[in-house]
Amino acid sequence: MNRVKGIAMILSGAALWGATGPLMEWLFEAYGISVSFLLTLRLIIAGVLLLVFLKLKRVKILSVFHGGIWVRQLLIFSVLGMLGVQFSFVSSIETSNAVVATLFQFLAPVYLILFISLRHKKFPPKYQVIGMIGTMAGLFLLLTNGRLDELAISGIALFWGVMVGLAFAFYTLYPGRLMEEWGVLLIVGWSMLFGGIFLGLVNPVFRSADWPLLAKPGVSLGILAVIIIGTLAFVLFLSSMRFILPVEASILSAFEPLTAMIISALWFGQFLEPIQLGGAAIMLVFVTWLSLAGDGKSKELAEE
Repeated sequence: MNRVKGIAMILSGAALWGATGPLMEWLFEAYGISVSFLLTLRLIIAGVLLLVFLKLKRVKILSVFHGGIWVRQLLIFSVLGMLGVQFSFVSSIETSNAVVATLFQFLAPVYLILFISLRHKKFPPKYQVIGMIGTMAGLFLLLTNGRLDELAISGIALFWGVMVGLAFAFYTLYPGRLMEEWGVLLIVGWSMLFGGIFLGLVNPVFRSADWPLLAKPGVSLGILAVIIIGTLAFVLFLSSMRFILPVEASILSAFEPLTAMIISALWFGQFLEPIQLGGAAIMLVFVTWLSLAGDGKSKELAEE
């Protein structure tokens, strides 16, 4: 039953996260809002709201700061995990589109499998090797549209796409002990707040020229929707890892790009080329294969 609950959480979170991509793409294209401004507001507001909610539930929100080791891990996760995933993902959307950005997250299971295999000093099982090869083959078709002489996306979009996969892999693996010790919502709340503050200091938010855009109802409502939907997606994703393994969580998040594709097609009229669509389908097939073949086997690898 717990496994079913975890799968339901990750699928719901993936669908919601996939929906935020086209919404942010619309904010970039329609209003020209900057990545740093959008993310700073999103992270700080979402973090504050979560912490206020926990405080009203009588949770001791400052308890995590009683031990130096936890504070250090929380700060690392806030910057490299929470902010890292969101900044690389949104930058990938800005430089390509929501569909490509979400599909790049399929690199995360590959990174996770390689990391776990290196940590245990053993070659990945055959089913994982097959899954990785199939995923990378699909990604190749997506990026090149079947042409070896050129990429279907820009170099900067490729860079941010690779960073999305790396950041997502770190975001999946790193906070396990933090979540177990202090709870998902508390860690998500503080990491969002700290990540937003860090970004707001690096790119001074108070000097931003984007503030007047908030007077436009479309911008305000769009940012509010991104905050609510995106925060719920993060909570569902991280909560699911109490019931399923990190590798399985990132594999099942394959439903995210499917959501992004459907919304982008209906909203923007964006359709992948036939070969790119085939590549995306291949990726979906092989990450599903990884999930099904890994039921039980991935548990053995993680426990060794």
